[in-house]
Amino acid sequence: MEKYLLSIDQGTTSSRAILFNLQGELIDSVQQEFTQHYPENGWVEHNPDDILSTVIGTTKTLLAQTNVAPEQIASIGICNQRETTLVWHRETGQPIYNAVVWQDRRTADYCTELVNAGHSEMITEKTGLLIDPYFSATKIKWILDNVDGARALAEQGKLAFGTVDTFILWHLTQGKSHYTDATNASRTMLYNIHQGCWDDALLALLDIPKSLLPQVCDSAFDFGETSVFGGTIAIQGIAGDQQAALFGQTCFAPGTAKSTYGTGCFLMVNTGEQALTSNNRLLTTIGYQINGKVHYALEGSIFVAGAAIQWLRDGVNMVSSAKETEAIATSTSVDSGIYFVPAFTGLGAPYWDPEARGAIFGLTRATGINEIVSAGLQSVCYQTDDLTQAIAKDGIAIKQMRVDGGMAANNWFIQFLADILDVQIDRPKTVETSALGAAYLAGLQAGVYDSLAHIQSLWQSDTQLTPKMSSEQREKLLHGWQDAVARVLKK
Repeated sequence: MEKYLLSIDQGTTSSRAILFNLQGELIDSVQQEFTQHYPENGWVEHNPDDILSTVIGTTKTLLAQTNVAPEQIASIGICNQRETTLVWHRETGQPIYNAVVWQDRRTADYCTELVNAGHSEMITEKTGLLIDPYFSATKIKWILDNVDGARALAEQGKLAFGTVDTFILWHLTQGKSHYTDATNASRTMLYNIHQGCWDDALLALLDIPKSLLPQVCDSAFDFGETSVFGGTIAIQGIAGDQQAALFGQTCFAPGTAKSTYGTGCFLMVNTGEQALTSNNRLLTTIGYQINGKVHYALEGSIFVAGAAIQWLRDGVNMVSSAKETEAIATSTSVDSGIYFVPAFTGLGAPYWDPEARGAIFGLTRATGINEIVSAGLQSVCYQTDDLTQAIAKDGIAIKQMRVDGGMAANNWFIQFLADILDVQIDRPKTVETSALGAAYLAGLQAGVYDSLAHIQSLWQSDTQLTPKMSSEQREKLLHGWQDAVARVLKK
């Protein structure tokens, strides 16, 4: 009986169930999008029922259409949109509020208060993070302070907090497992990444009861079992989606880097067992934790990458599908003079300006849809260059980058990326590397793989692209981008 690894990839705009064989090859996948809710300017929410129903629905459909029985699943791995915050009743499992999404900026004023009160240095030293609405901590506080009765219930120990991985795990195990892994914990702004524990001083500062929090475990761990899909299947891998992609790209050596292009863009470079502190507003985070040993990473986060293309498709109807953008960009000059800064929910690293808003510069009567669409793709490459320049200032020169995520399928995009970054870009045969990383973690715990070296031997390259653009053109384009960004920054 052939065995498989199953990944639950719960993302910002959709949930996917993906089946891999034990060689790490993708067998089949099922995806389902769900509704994004924007109750106020800068607010982003998900209905928790949508998260659960799409996770369970896609997994059941996948098993049915591949005719794979539960007993053929060696293990389940979960990767998830990070920082998104849920609070639910321990007795019923019912959320007390919608999921507050990582993109949500409602706590920006409170974050400013924390900065002005002088808490920045302590928080960065303990968590590796900058004070920002992006992270879970201020979202938890907002829910406790704004949902009727929430704080009283929390103080009585009747509520549970979790990032999306924890919420899914809780429900798949019928409330038996209230766990998270170290990668997700490291994104809450409540976890001390050096001591490996929830930090009492941070919990006191934000007035968050410790009883809310899940137990923090290795990324490869016996998290529990589920019978939701028929039979009993072990859940043995969990990682935040970007750390899962780092693992799936087998970036196990210090200095190796990956960049994932989904709703946002997340560039992560392995720094080994050293938690490297950035002097250029990048984040120090946990890349993965195996057998109690932490492997750290430096990360730059771009809030809007694929979401810019989604806006071009759904918001202003300039394209009918993301696939169209490759042909459009191929037929459009890269130096049209149009710069699209997609700061829909502020700018992430290295700017960290939650008040910045999107803009398009350089419009003339000759500007058409093609130029704006092309500028949307280019903007993601320019933002990636902002990150690599910051990483270089922190002492790590990236010579080669592995890319993944939906946008990595666009050949024009990854060639322009190679040109702008002036580095070699490698695209693997399996671009669903977040899901693959979760599968590898589960397989490692299940004994399918005996070492990281075993997993590394499975990585296969599909495409390698080298820079072709002249340095003069590159500098001209980047100068135009930097000028455009300067115009939208509020700070």
